Amino acid sequence: MRSLFWRILATFWLAIALVAGLSLLLGRALNQDAWILSLHPGLDDLDRQWVKRYEQQGPAAAQDFLERRKRQYRIDTQVLGESGQQLVKGTFPSRAAAFEARHGDERRLPWRRLTAEYTSPQSGESYLFIYRIPHPELAAWHRGSLFWPLSAVAIALVVLTLFSLMLTLSITRPLDRLRGAVHDLGQTAYQQNSLARLARRRDELGLLAKDFNRMGERLQGLIGSQRQLLRDVSHELRSPLARLRIALALAERADAAEREKLWPRLSQECDRLEALISEILALARLDADPGAAQPVDLRALLGKLQEDARLTTPQQSLQIDLEQGAQLEGWPDMLERALDNLLRNALRFSPPNQPVVIGVRRQGQEVLLSVRDHGPGVASEHLQQLGKPFFRAPGQSGSGHGLGLAIARRAAQRHGGELLLNNHPEGGFVATLRLPARQQTG
Repeated sequence: MRSLFWRILATFWLAIALVAGLSLLLGRALNQDAWILSLHPGLDDLDRQWVKRYEQQGPAAAQDFLERRKRQYRIDTQVLGESGQQLVKGTFPSRAAAFEARHGDERRLPWRRLTAEYTSPQSGESYLFIYRIPHPELAAWHRGSLFWPLSAVAIALVVLTLFSLMLTLSITRPLDRLRGAVHDLGQTAYQQNSLARLARRRDELGLLAKDFNRMGERLQGLIGSQRQLLRDVSHELRSPLARLRIALALAERADAAEREKLWPRLSQECDRLEALISEILALARLDADPGAAQPVDLRALLGKLQEDARLTTPQQSLQIDLEQGAQLEGWPDMLERALDNLLRNALRFSPPNQPVVIGVRRQGQEVLLSVRDHGPGVASEHLQQLGKPFFRAPGQSGSGHGLGLAIARRAAQRHGGELLLNNHPEGGFVATLRLPARQQTG
């Protein structure tokens, strides 16, 4: 992964190291004798040319060469032999030498003193050159010789500016795209492919874009499902309310005897309306934070469901097939409601002489809880629609509002699993909750 953290750290570290290194090198170079000896035009090749004249033309020609150099560059020169004696008169006056002797501290002298040794390739003798450059002359030459160092610093600054600009753009442009996506999401106009290019990045911003895409997809799905649920609820509530209005209108016009006959109908419609509202609230509560997951006592949970089924539908038999050692973490109340809805559907459509089978088995890191009946099943073209709020397969005559499977599906999703609905190969219908055995924390 090309981590954004390491990219920023490396860029700024290199920038600081480059500026510090150039500053250090420039400062040291300007104060080193080698810098002046190698680049000052008055000292360029002076030692070689002087030795050549001295050895081939004599001391007079060598002295004349030093005088011309001094007039041109204002540099005083002394040349000493191997024994330490002065070979020519040089251009350094004796009174200046006495002044230099009295002021041993070079920082107090009005000139910069440099020394260089040269060995003649012809004779093999060594010569010591002593140069004295006045500080004003040296300062003037420094001002003229700073072009290349300053050019190097300027180039370094330009490069650093470009790197900083590239780094800034690599951070701000993705953040602008994320900001636009957040704005679109707030306006419910978010397009899932708007961050597709950014999600292909292999750094933290790419991971953030991928997570944002998943979040946007989930929020859009939730918003869409809530809108659809609101439309379905308004449609489903309209029918019992209309029947209540009709019954009330009839009761107002009827006499006492007829009114007594209408009260059971009114009570029945109120019960239906109350049951519908209760299921809608149960479906809505599944979106709330359920708290921390806890171990589910499957044996106790299935025993409670079996006891409730025995009391409500004594003519039906219930068979429980619990695999030994099957364990599950989750939210018992949510799971109990989901299984209760699946069991009620199975009991409603299963014939009395055939048992309803609840099976629990472990499959890898998942637990499968299945409820099978021996009823007529569901046409294959309607299987995909089962589990949608208020959807009921055609041909059903039993009571219900089409929310039982929707509650079970939402409970499975809150557990990180899914609800599988299929016709059993041997006949009947089977609904399976496939749930992770342990809930992810954090």
